[in-house]
Amino acid sequence: MLHGIDVSSHQTDFDTDGVDFVFIKATEGRSYVNPKLDGQVKRARDAGCVVGFYHFLWPGDAKDQAKYFVSRTPEKAGDLLAADWEQTGDGTWASSKDKDRFIREVKRLRPHHRVLLYCNRTFWRTHDTSSYAGDGLWIADYVSKGKPRIEAPWRIHQYTDSPLDKNVADFSSKQAMRDWAED
Repeated sequence: MLHGIDVSSHQTDFDTDGVDFVFIKATEGRSYVNPKLDGQVKRARDAGCVVGFYHFLWPGDAKDQAKYFVSRTPEKAGDLLAADWEQTGDGTWASSKDKDRFIREVKRLRPHHRVLLYCNRTFWRTHDTSSYAGDGLWIADYVSKGKPRIEAPWRIHQYTDSPLDKNVADFSSKQAMRDWAED
């Protein structure tokens, strides 16, 4: 298993020691871009980490959000992309159909990149209606690392959010993860 973290603008400084991959929040809805994105990308790349980007999905306009995400996210071979599907600060969430539309549109716009779905166990079990996770499921379930309580196959498991979001990925090496990302 590989070890990784995911960060947003709230993590102005993060340690890459022992970290194989870093997912960075790039965008949200159709108007937010992470103001720390460039520095966070540089830090992750300089450390030799596999890099991924995620978009916090809001209800509605899934295709427009996908276009916004890819237009403001660096494009480099081997980078991963993800839809962050969870409850918004307003207490709403994108529908399962919106989630599917977003992932499919990102895959259409960036056909040479893997696109994952990030969600927590509750969303996967109660809000998902299609079992569609693009190229892989990134599941949040705060239990023993690598042992999420779901029946579906997963690629990445977020197992804690303290002191920051920590993840494991089901790959034998960074190179294996890069090879999968570029496949």
